[in-house]
Amino acid sequence: MAAATVSNSSEAPFPSPSRGGHRLPPGVRQLDDWLARPLTPQQIVLRLSLYLLLVANVPLWRQLARIGAAPSLYLGPMLGMALLLSCGLVALLALTAWSRGMRLLWWLVAAVAALAQYYMLTYSVVMDPGMAANVLQTDAREVADLLSLRMLLMVLAVLLLPTWWLLRVRIVAMGWLRQVFRNLLLLALALALAGATVALGSRELAPLMRNHPQLRYMMNPLASLYSTAVVLARPLLARSQELVNMRQGVALGGSYAGQARGPLWLLVVGETARADHFALNGYARQTTPELARRADVLSWRNVQSCGTSTQASLPCMFSPLGRQGYEARKSEYENLLDVVQAAGLAVLWLDNQSGCKGVCERVPHAQASDGLTAQQRSQWCEASGECRDGVMLVNLEQRLAALPAEQRQRGVLLVLHQMGSHGPAYYKRTAQLDKRFVPECRTEVLAECPQSELVNAYDNTIAATDRFLAQSIDWLAQRQAQYDTGLLYLSDHGESLGEYGLYLHGMPYAMAPDGQKHVPMIAWLGQGLRQRLGLSQDCLRAGLEARLSHDNLYHTLLGALDVQAPSYQPGLDAWAGCRRKQG
Repeated sequence: MAAATVSNSSEAPFPSPSRGGHRLPPGVRQLDDWLARPLTPQQIVLRLSLYLLLVANVPLWRQLARIGAAPSLYLGPMLGMALLLSCGLVALLALTAWSRGMRLLWWLVAAVAALAQYYMLTYSVVMDPGMAANVLQTDAREVADLLSLRMLLMVLAVLLLPTWWLLRVRIVAMGWLRQVFRNLLLLALALALAGATVALGSRELAPLMRNHPQLRYMMNPLASLYSTAVVLARPLLARSQELVNMRQGVALGGSYAGQARGPLWLLVVGETARADHFALNGYARQTTPELARRADVLSWRNVQSCGTSTQASLPCMFSPLGRQGYEARKSEYENLLDVVQAAGLAVLWLDNQSGCKGVCERVPHAQASDGLTAQQRSQWCEASGECRDGVMLVNLEQRLAALPAEQRQRGVLLVLHQMGSHGPAYYKRTAQLDKRFVPECRTEVLAECPQSELVNAYDNTIAATDRFLAQSIDWLAQRQAQYDTGLLYLSDHGESLGEYGLYLHGMPYAMAPDGQKHVPMIAWLGQGLRQRLGLSQDCLRAGLEARLSHDNLYHTLLGALDVQAPSYQPGLDAWAGCRRKQG
């Protein structure tokens, strides 16, 4: 077999910056010459793996140091984790160790590592499948909120050297049989060393990984690549693509017989709201003065979310399965909106967010900005296209009138999906009149803000939600002659505001702090609706400390709409005990 050589058949490096009359300083020229030295693809993979291990895993090494507290306690586990991670990187990149067409792929791996490290350091997130799903669902406006000079500098700090190197390195060409042999040998050696590390270090590594499962999602960039692959593969590996029918046997209850007015419900899906930052729930600051002024407003104080991100929570909270059933499902199921529509009621989903995550795809739905006049758009929306939540009440009467008349006369469910307290740019979510807490954090890099300013910016978003909910109640109150009206507000998940060094949301549920899972649930029921359903306001008020969750939404709203369905469970209807027995 011919010896490996640097030949014209290999992929040529990019020309040196010193060509064309541009002279580099001596030190830079020497570095450029060193980076341009010929290497086999396997040598490139080994060097890139070592570089990423040392430079792109700062969050992992810091977390191990915190867990160990003293060098004598963390150096052993850190060495074991370093061996495992390096073996994993080498094994993965061994599949790419070819002499042609791999420069861009290697650079993309380094770019993923640089970006993942930035977010782990800045927001204390981990790169689990839930976070990968969030990233894949991020829209252009959310991306714009995350961009900053700090991000550019931190990413370049990791990416600059490998970019230069991958542009300049000369790749040794060799026959494909020899490349296959070397790649398989490199893969086998990496896996063998990983196996030996696990066998010899299991006494330290096993309890470490069991007690601190977040560490596996901090191994960069393996965690990001693995989690992204899991998210992309899920639809392909699902056992059944058939949608399970939940509409069989659905009917309207006795309250619709000879009704003078149909029900009109506003279901407001909140975004990133924490229950413990609502004054209605005992928060020291007056973040909810408008709701406090409205009569008959109820706020449940102990409600847990289905997930820690919109991607996880939104489909789950509308599902009949509950959190555990939803996470274990093998098929997709029709949801609350499908059942309500099948019963013969009008349904509309109005979105001021990045979409309904599939919940509204079988019912009428629209973006809140659709159909706005130029004047309305200038009043409610920014140049970026983002609109404040109040825009959902603009033209809502016309949207209501456009629903099918026969269904509308029976009753209506309008779902309003808020922008709410979406971070990290909390300051962008509020108009000037809602900025009651100042000074507020005005950067997307939350760790750079004093804690008090960060909380000010977040609390202002709660004040804006308070105003929006109060205006929604007023809108319903004005229509009590035509409908029996009610409002239910429930946030999709909470938020971390620097506690334990964590920011934003999306932590794995088992590890997430309470701030990411403890959500507000607020209701206002008009007198006509209470009479229609036989609901006792005093009974509801007595149950405000009950422990509830997103599992209750499906059944509570079916009960409140008097929709009879085989999937309805009275035990999960939070208001069933306060409803007068029909007949």
